[in-house]
Amino acid sequence: MDHHVSTIKPRRIQNQNVIHRLERRRISSGKAGTHWHQVRVFHQNVFPNFTVVNAEKPPCFLRKFSPDGRYFIAFSSDQTSLEIYEYQGCQAAEDLLQGYEGELLANRNDQRSVNIRGRLFERFFVLLHITTVAANGEHLNRECSLFTDDCRCVIVGSAAYLPDEPHPPFYEVHRDSESVTPNPRAPLEDYSLHIVDLHTGRLCDTRTFKCDKVVLSHIQGLYLYKNILAILSVQQQTSHVFQVTPEGTFIHDDLLTVSAVFPEVQRDSQTGMANPFRGPFFNSLKHRLLVYLWRRAEQDGSAMAKRRFFQ
Repeated sequence: MDHHVSTIKPRRIQNQNVIHRLERRRISSGKAGTHWHQVRVFHQNVFPNFTVVNAEKPPCFLRKFSPDGRYFIAFSSDQTSLEIYEYQGCQAAEDLLQGYEGELLANRNDQRSVNIRGRLFERFFVLLHITTVAANGEHLNRECSLFTDDCRCVIVGSAAYLPDEPHPPFYEVHRDSESVTPNPRAPLEDYSLHIVDLHTGRLCDTRTFKCDKVVLSHIQGLYLYKNILAILSVQQQTSHVFQVTPEGTFIHDDLLTVSAVFPEVQRDSQTGMANPFRGPFFNSLKHRLLVYLWRRAEQDGSAMAKRRFFQ
C-alpha cells in the first residue's frame, strides 16, 4: 500500500468569472430546486465601490428586504407600526453622487457631503405605507418577520407583558394536562401574529395567544413553509398549524378538514364553547411514545429498562 497517496480529494473551485457564469446559466438549467442557489452565486461578482458613512435615516428600526427585493420593511420607533418602503434600485442616487471622487464619504462637513448624507436614504427608499399593527399595549418584536412565497404579505409578531395584578386565571395558564408551570425567568405574555399586505399596506388578519409563551426572537417559535405556518406554544406544549391564504388570512389547518365531517367542531371553535378539559389524560402523540418506550423496555427484558421507563 502506498502511504504517500492522499485519500482526501481537493475540493474543486468553480470558475467565478461573471461571463462564464452567465453563459453557464444560459445553456444549463441546473438541478431541480437549485434555482435560488444559482441566482445567489452572482452576488459574489457584485461588490460596492462607494461607501457613505452616517447616512441619515427616518426615526425607525430598519429591518430587511422582501425576498424579491422590491420592498423594505422597518419598525416604527415606538414599535407599534410597520413601515413599508419601495426600493428604487441602485441607480436612484446616480445624479446625487455624480462627480464625487473617491470610494468613501466619511465625516466631511462640506455642503455637498451633508446634502448627500441627508438625501441618500429617501433616494433609494420611498415610503409607501405606515400600518399600525400592535394595540392594547403590545409592542412589535423587531426580530420576528416572515415573508410569504409570493412576496405579497409579511407576518410580524407583537407581545405585551401580563400585569402582576390581577393574576391571570388558572384555567388560562393551564389549559390542558400538557401545560407546564410558568418560569419566572420567562414570564408569560399576550402574543399576537399579524399579516400585512405589502402592496396595499392593509392589516389583513390577526391571531392572538393569551397567557402563553411563544419565542418570537429570531423566529425560533415560528416556521413558515410555503403556505403552512406552524407556531410552537412553549407554555401549552402545543403546535398551532395555520394555512396562510393568498388573501392574507390565517386559517386553522384542521378547520378545513375536520369541520367538513364534524360541523360542531367549527361551531365550538367560533363560539368559544369548546372545553379543552374534556380531552383525554394522554394525547395521542404522548400515548404512542409511551407505548413505544414500554414495548422497547419489555423487549430488553431487564429490570433496569423498566425502572427507566417508570422514572
